[in-house]
Amino acid sequence: MDPLQVIEKFYPSGSKTHTILVNHSLQVAKKSLEIARNLADPDLDLDFIEQAAMLHDIGIFLTASPGIACTGDAPYICHGYLGRQILDKEGFDPAFGLVAERHTGAGICLETIIGRNLPLPRRDMVPITLAEKIICCADKFFSKTPQHQHRKMTVSDIMAELTAIDPAHARRFARWAAAFKL
Repeated sequence: MDPLQVIEKFYPSGSKTHTILVNHSLQVAKKSLEIARNLADPDLDLDFIEQAAMLHDIGIFLTASPGIACTGDAPYICHGYLGRQILDKEGFDPAFGLVAERHTGAGICLETIIGRNLPLPRRDMVPITLAEKIICCADKFFSKTPQHQHRKMTVSDIMAELTAIDPAHARRFARWAAAFKL
């Protein structure tokens, strides 16, 4: 499977959104593979990690996010589960959709969804598998915003951002960063 062909089904080649998504996805795929290779876990499927990292943000075009040229109707926080719906509808192995759904923030638990009345399905959306955790973690190092897309964030930067969103996200990310020796 060529993730770029999948992306181009939803993002016209050469469009601003296509460029933003592909650049970000390539950064996340590279970082995900770096983390996975450093773990040296023979059970990790590097092809899956690379492909899933390329597709993790497939749902952004459905969101109202003008800063990244997305003109959809949904709040940005919805892009993960919307991406899962796309990948499931396209017939991908469910594992791809779960990566898309669970990568937002450092995962979003049901308690947070309900407590903050987030516009998300009422279920846990926290990474479970090692591949999900790797891709979610790698994603935090790179912005899709054009003015920041070439800057790699530090673990400290990420921790500060996640703490401002939800201290539980920061704690989860910190555990991954330690386990992945980042």
